[in-house]
Amino acid sequence: MAIPIRFEMSTLLHVVEVGGIVAFALSGFIEARMKKMDAVGVFTVAFITAFGGGTLRDLLLDRRPLFWVEHQEYPILVFVLALGATPFLRHLRSNATEKAIIYADALGLGLFSVGGASLALESEMPLFVCAMMGVITGIFGGVLRDVICNEIPLVFRRGQLYATCSFMGCWAYLALNMMKASETMAVVTGILITFILRMLAIRFDWKLPG
Repeated sequence: MAIPIRFEMSTLLHVVEVGGIVAFALSGFIEARMKKMDAVGVFTVAFITAFGGGTLRDLLLDRRPLFWVEHQEYPILVFVLALGATPFLRHLRSNATEKAIIYADALGLGLFSVGGASLALESEMPLFVCAMMGVITGIFGGVLRDVICNEIPLVFRRGQLYATCSFMGCWAYLALNMMKASETMAVVTGILITFILRMLAIRFDWKLPG
């Protein structure tokens, strides 16, 4: 039974990674377009947003080669997205563009957070370290995106919950994993909790006390 389970986890993590790359690349692409960057700037921001968190995760976990080097289709996917999304985004109104960033960023946060926690768990890290690896994977690409676009990173703003949503989603995934739930159920639940908490934080202006 070990081989099918391993295959299921590998396939699921691949799907989660691709989803996170698409979501974060789009958020970076949209942000760069709003800043009136040229094609090189747009691709650079999309690339860094999509791969920044996972790169830091791989470095901290001493995983080689880096995930986007091992899978050359990932940077190719970002390149194709950068080319293909340009005509579409030109016709979006500014408020629609801002909403697109919010949804893409929240989805990317959930996908990469749980994916990072899962890879750390696979590397037999302690549970708290797994949760922190998930948070780092989920937020670091967005931090780099905002810095390059001359914005205060979302995670550092005195505003709605961000990293906390990632942290809670990671722990939901880890808890279900410890309870021997199926990997698919644990991953999907963790992603949904992160995404929903982020949306609720924006909708109801949830903030940490301080």
